[in-house]
Amino acid sequence: MVRAEHLSKTFGRLRAVDDVSFTVNPGEVVGFLGPNGAGKTTTLRMLAGVFPPSAGHATIGGHDVVADATRARQHLGYFPERIALYADMVVQAYLGHVAALKGVPAAIRRTAVHGAMERAGITAVARVRIGTLSKGFRQRVGLAQVLVGDPQALLLDEPTSGLDPEQVADMRALVRELGRTRAVLLSSHVLAEVQLTCDRVIILSQGRVVAEDTPDALATRLRTLSAVTLEVEGPVDAITRAVASVDGVRSVRELPGPAGRTVRIRVETGKDTDLRRELVRAVVGAGLTLVEVQSEPVSLEETFLMLVGQREHRHRQPGQPLPEP
Repeated sequence: MVRAEHLSKTFGRLRAVDDVSFTVNPGEVVGFLGPNGAGKTTTLRMLAGVFPPSAGHATIGGHDVVADATRARQHLGYFPERIALYADMVVQAYLGHVAALKGVPAAIRRTAVHGAMERAGITAVARVRIGTLSKGFRQRVGLAQVLVGDPQALLLDEPTSGLDPEQVADMRALVRELGRTRAVLLSSHVLAEVQLTCDRVIILSQGRVVAEDTPDALATRLRTLSAVTLEVEGPVDAITRAVASVDGVRSVRELPGPAGRTVRIRVETGKDTDLRRELVRAVVGAGLTLVEVQSEPVSLEETFLMLVGQREHRHRQPGQPLPEP
């Protein structure tokens, strides 16, 4: 449904996007991850037809976004990073205006608007002026205007930006529901959000795709370490000394946890190295009480930082710090 083939975009001497290719199929939500300046928004704007690629091409529903822009846009709903809404308009009237601009036939325009409001969960505020709505409801109005006309491909650029945790959870559930039947490309800098929402992840760094897979598969395939979490009763210094004495332990750090007599410790070891038995013996041998021990999967965040950090390190000048993700 959404296909990018060797997309590149240059602005003067800056190559913002460099030979990017991927597909997003109906029935999946794909996360688009990368640090600031990686080229995520530029890629989405090319897919949406905001500006043409410098090289390569993209299609939406089989229609080229440049050569057949009108038909491509009929299949597309685009939620930009900074969505503009008419604050003085009532929600239903605004969506009717959007439907007219999208070319939805007048005979079905009312039905199309009602369907978009239902899917976005805003029928209760249909007659409310947009400027009086909360941030969460304004984001939903923005999503409803994306859904007018029932497009089968959705490009969502930071749709949860500025929302509180409850609103983020609601938006996450809505995006997953929409992704049951549509092709959804979700750009975000919130790694936990992508891991909870997306079926597949594309990681972009310096304008290029550096990894693509499911979140769990990426973490497993690219990990360079294993981790174990211990919960132990006793002084943290004694616990740290005991586990650090085990051969093969790379790092030990205390984890936050509820106040009490136990301490949670994360122990990092080499890839595919299982030191649980040795760690248990070390803890018990030091006269400490072991409450729990379990392997801990390497997170998408650790995988992301490793991938982006390695690539930025190869391309930065000596002494130049890594950019903030």
